[in-house]
Amino acid sequence: MSDAPRTANSQGLGLKTHPRGLYYLVFTEAWERFSYYGMTSLLALYMVDQLLMPANAAHVAGLASLRTLLESISGPLSTRALASQIFGLYTGLVYFTPLVGGWLADRWIGQRNAVVFGALFMSAGHIAMTLDASFLAALVLLVIGSGLLKGNIAAQVGVLYPEWDEERRTRGFVIFSTGINVGGVLGPLVCGLMAQLYGWHYGFGVAAALMLLALAVYLHGYRHLPARVERSGIAAQRRMGSTEWRVSAALVAVMLMSVLQSIAYLQMYDVGPVWTQQHVARSVAGLTVPVPWYQSVTALASIVGVAPLLWLWRRQAVRAREPDEIAKMGIGAWLAAACNLLLAAASYAAADSRMSPLWPLLYVTGLGVAFLYYWPTMLALVARSAPPPVNATLMGLVYVSLFVSNTIIGWLGGFYERISPAAFWALHGAIAAGGGIAVILFGKRLRRTLQLSVQPAQCAPGSASLRRT
Repeated sequence: MSDAPRTANSQGLGLKTHPRGLYYLVFTEAWERFSYYGMTSLLALYMVDQLLMPANAAHVAGLASLRTLLESISGPLSTRALASQIFGLYTGLVYFTPLVGGWLADRWIGQRNAVVFGALFMSAGHIAMTLDASFLAALVLLVIGSGLLKGNIAAQVGVLYPEWDEERRTRGFVIFSTGINVGGVLGPLVCGLMAQLYGWHYGFGVAAALMLLALAVYLHGYRHLPARVERSGIAAQRRMGSTEWRVSAALVAVMLMSVLQSIAYLQMYDVGPVWTQQHVARSVAGLTVPVPWYQSVTALASIVGVAPLLWLWRRQAVRAREPDEIAKMGIGAWLAAACNLLLAAASYAAADSRMSPLWPLLYVTGLGVAFLYYWPTMLALVARSAPPPVNATLMGLVYVSLFVSNTIIGWLGGFYERISPAAFWALHGAIAAGGGIAVILFGKRLRRTLQLSVQPAQCAPGSASLRRT
């Protein structure tokens, strides 16, 4: 499966030069992300408008016990606050469980089987979402399935290529990421439209159908995919030196800083749809715009914005003015802050009237650009700088930062009813600005520490000297 001799012919993305297994992985991930983002775009509104209403909540298995548990921690919860807590817990656990799924795959069942089991669990979860009574069971199934599937399918992309073929591997991940973004655009568009035309459960039903399609695609390409991703080797087994510990600590600090802009970005998925439904004019040129469509704009901006941003960075590089990774993350934080403050200003100006869709459109578009500045940059920084013995662990911690961020947005969503919309979005603007301020305060020290990652590594006695580039 190496396809090694063909690298010389690869130009651009070189679609014909990649292993066949890549395309099964791309389409599997595209349809899985379609189902995830499609369902998630409906989730907050569905809970607030239907599921958690007193007449319906009594029929949801386990909801009363969950509410009692949450209220024992945070105090009495309104319907809106309870919905926000559930949303935050669900989306947070989606990004935490891949650590467990990766451990199970590494030690027991292999990545290929883990993805199959994950797709089965997620398919069952999306089907269970079509019934109110099984709502919480559906979320549990989706969390388990995502944990098994998400990290393990990405790991399979890398081992489709021989170790020395870094160029084709990088292009393979670009193609794979495009599949994710396509699913992120189409999911809210289609599921949102179906929910508006025919009802919530039709939107969830479409998500279920696409998850089953993802499973079918993966099974069809099963024989072309690696059964297990080997993670052993001298570099991974040796003990770390003091310099590598300092670099690792600096990367963890960068992840903690990123939590602030992630909170400001991710609140778009929780309170954002509820705020849009309450305060934004829904009709444009006589057409009623489904609320989930705004989330598609963010994903679309993250696709369309790649080429202009790369062009800008190249021009800056020619003049030796391209920001480094830490600075780019700071720019992302300030952009997220500006987007939230824009929404705060629009909310204040509109008062009790419904505002033009232009303002939330600018908000979600700007967040898509902010995402490009900080999230892929952080992934690249960790991949480049993390010491070999803990490289995979630190990459896993990057996603744990999203678990922390989503859990916090669920808690912050409880303040939406207690303060004005303008104050709520201004609060998130201030949180994102905190990420920018942290870069100003600590960026220079972090840069100095991370520069050590390109020096010869501290090696244990008897091991080869390593240089990271």
